[in-house]
Amino acid sequence: MSDVPVLRLGSIGPDFEAETTKGPIKFSEFAAGSWVVLFSHPDDFTPVCTTELGEVARLQPEFEKRGVKVIGLSANDIASHDKWISDINEVGNVDVQFPIIGDKDRSVATAYGMLDALDKSNVDAKGLPFTVRTVFVFDPKRIIRLTLSYPASTGRQFDEIIRVIDSLQLGDKHRITTPVNWKKGEPVIIHPSVTNEEAKTLFPDFKTVKPYLRFTSEEQGKTIV
Repeated sequence: MSDVPVLRLGSIGPDFEAETTKGPIKFSEFAAGSWVVLFSHPDDFTPVCTTELGEVARLQPEFEKRGVKVIGLSANDIASHDKWISDINEVGNVDVQFPIIGDKDRSVATAYGMLDALDKSNVDAKGLPFTVRTVFVFDPKRIIRLTLSYPASTGRQFDEIIRVIDSLQLGDKHRITTPVNWKKGEPVIIHPSVTNEEAKTLFPDFKTVKPYLRFTSEEQGKTIV
């Protein structure tokens, strides 16, 4: 059996030290007091990855508005990342500013379960697995709040990751949850822990669909302390 711990929602993200395109980091210091998105890609100078990292660079102002730091990772060295960034910038018409971890020995990828040895199409010349398209979202306490894993052949939808962060941040501040396909600004669900009596005060406009399903506007939700 592997000694690598299984990371689940609610786990504390393992600390690590690594070289990045922005210099060396200690993850606990990088992440301290901030929301963080850590995402891996299979390989530099590959088509899907080039489009993905360009999209993350395009969306970086949206992450920053939400107080979110973004950091990438793959099993390449920093020299490779540095050369590839110019391609990303050219193809996406962007300016990559977020750090990318050089994890050639796969130590961080192993600690975070970012390797999939079952995908025989996603290996290097020596047969070692590349990292898959994994996403971890951490809150300011470095608690894992979201995990996603995509196959190498499929690019991710980073707008969805921002949508989930909006939901998590709103729910952490206020006693609400969010329904299917919710987007920022749309009605939210009153948390089951809020009684109807409390809801009458906190959400004057709330609507009961079922006793366990009560909607209110996001603006009303923001009145909760």
